[in-house]
Amino acid sequence: MKIKVLITGGTIDKAYKELSGELAFIETHIIEMFNRGRSMADTLSEVLFLKDSLEMTDSDRQFILDKCQSSQEEHILITHGTDTMVETASYLAKNLKDRTVVLFGSMIPYSIDNSDALFNLGVALSAVQLKDHGVYIAMNGQVFDFDKVQKDKGLGIFTNT
Repeated sequence: MKIKVLITGGTIDKAYKELSGELAFIETHIIEMFNRGRSMADTLSEVLFLKDSLEMTDSDRQFILDKCQSSQEEHILITHGTDTMVETASYLAKNLKDRTVVLFGSMIPYSIDNSDALFNLGVALSAVQLKDHGVYIAMNGQVFDFDKVQKDKGLGIFTNT
């Protein structure tokens, strides 16, 4: 099974810039994460853009949808920022019926100690191989249906609705 990985940014790919003291995008860490996790899954990665999800627009979501629809692979992972992950998942679900799509990200960047990024990647990678066609979110060791999940900003986790 070949898995398409669409990279869109989010906290998972941010890095600490020492000079400015802020988190910013420099490059994706996803390939390094697959290698570090010793993944043997057959993946093909493509960087669509590196954005904070709060800056995502409907045209960005349409671009992600277009990439999913034109993909030869039926199994698709999407890196995404956590703030609007549910919104993008809902957008994709309205138009994708013949794919298994799993969105994931992290609350702490991969480049920072104690990140949840590798764990979330592992759960998402398993989910995309095991779940039926549909759109899902993999966060905090759980796999959620796109329409039964919310981000609890107070707790910093995803929960069922």
